[in-house]
Amino acid sequence: MTDNNDMINDILNQLDKEKAESDNNNTIPDDAPVKEADDQLSDTKDLGRNLAHEADISAANREKKPEGIAPVRRRVHEAPRPVNRAASDEAPEAPQFPARQRPPRPMHDEDIPMRNSAAVKRNTAHHKKKKKKRQRSRLPGVLILTVFIFALSICLSLVIIAFGKDVLGIGKDNSTKMIIIPDGATAEDVSQLLYTEGIINSPKCFQLFSKLRNDSDNYLAGEHFVSPNMAYETIIKTLTTYEDEEQKEPVTITFVEGTNIFEAADLLQENGVCNSAEFIYAFNAGGFGFDFEEELPKDHDPLKFADGRMEGYLFPDTYTFTVDMEPEQVCQKIYYNFNEKITSDDRIKKMKEVGLSLDKLITMASIVQREAPFREDMNHVAGVFWNRLEKPEAETAGFLQSDPTSNYSKYVIKPRLAVPNKEMVDAYDTYITKGLPPGPICNPGLDAIDAVLQKMKTDDFYFVANIYTRETFFTQTLEEHNIKDAEVKAAEAAYEAEQAILKEQEEANAAE
Repeated sequence: MTDNNDMINDILNQLDKEKAESDNNNTIPDDAPVKEADDQLSDTKDLGRNLAHEADISAANREKKPEGIAPVRRRVHEAPRPVNRAASDEAPEAPQFPARQRPPRPMHDEDIPMRNSAAVKRNTAHHKKKKKKRQRSRLPGVLILTVFIFALSICLSLVIIAFGKDVLGIGKDNSTKMIIIPDGATAEDVSQLLYTEGIINSPKCFQLFSKLRNDSDNYLAGEHFVSPNMAYETIIKTLTTYEDEEQKEPVTITFVEGTNIFEAADLLQENGVCNSAEFIYAFNAGGFGFDFEEELPKDHDPLKFADGRMEGYLFPDTYTFTVDMEPEQVCQKIYYNFNEKITSDDRIKKMKEVGLSLDKLITMASIVQREAPFREDMNHVAGVFWNRLEKPEAETAGFLQSDPTSNYSKYVIKPRLAVPNKEMVDAYDTYITKGLPPGPICNPGLDAIDAVLQKMKTDDFYFVANIYTRETFFTQTLEEHNIKDAEVKAAEAAYEAEQAILKEQEEANAAE
């Protein structure tokens, strides 16, 4: 036992000596912390002392060991890992001791590790930062949702306002439009008709409104005048009920083929329908939204007679008006009839095939209407005019030379000009100006319009008509025309002389 103690003491003294020499000579490298080396050296010393103490106890136990008592084993700390120290030239290398294995001891309260207060604060701050970050990450989503709800609210408000304005007729056109409801029309049929005419903007809304009023099947067939600025309530009432006031006196007027717009206006005023000047103004203004109006010239022709701008579009027919009717309503009835006639039987398509605009078609048809009394003569007269227009190298040199055009320029346009305009008057006279005049000279019927569209092929360039017998004679050359013209004039003179003799005899008989 003494030998063991001496050996352990020698080891401890050797370690102390090495530590002292290390401190004096500063042989510890820079990258090895001094405190760590001291701790390791202290652990080595403790290990040596523990070994010495255990050796003493072991020896004592071997010498005297009472029976029945279990040997006491002291817990020793686990040996630290050996420290590799850089030894100096003078200091010998420290001996290495193997680590002893010992059983784990039970945990006591003093052995439970305590968290550092600074670490707790750091951890708490970290969690707060993460929570704040999570709150910040939710902010864009909340903003997007808020903006979406706000935009949706605005859109819904605009839709509600738009439907409300349509139902009440707020901010809409106040012009009167004529619609014709067919027999047996339902609310759906009427709503589509009103939508097509631009009276309402929502057929479905109108159908719902009509259903709430129980007027789905009570619409009256016939002509009705409504305005876009009318409320749904007013429109439905107009279309489903008769006027409470006494019905206005109906007036039936027939416009014959070849009547000009001024003659028609006078006829309306004479029958008490409307004022002639107001009718001419409303009729020339147009803009009622009919299909044929899309085919009218967009550019203003300075040579076209303004007071007769829509001359030719008053379709000759029999109409039923009422006394003291609004001029716009009269115009729409006439426009509606013209639109129905000109858009049927592919007339617009044929017009484009022969290379004419609508205004030129009506202009040419108006001349044919005044020149020929019968349908078969109209085809031939239109063929002569086609030859003159398409063959300017012929004897006629592109001049139509129509007497009705000269009469219109002298007796219709010239007297109505506030300021004399010779250029305009001459433009309508086809003896002075080549080609077609700037506008129609009367209102042609369907026969004259279809005759132009037929474009009859003929070699004739001239024709002359007997105004009394209503016969028309066609020739190819000017010489032939002059001969035929003389014959016609002689026949007309003979007829006039004969009629004069008959008149004298009637007057003589009456005197007796």
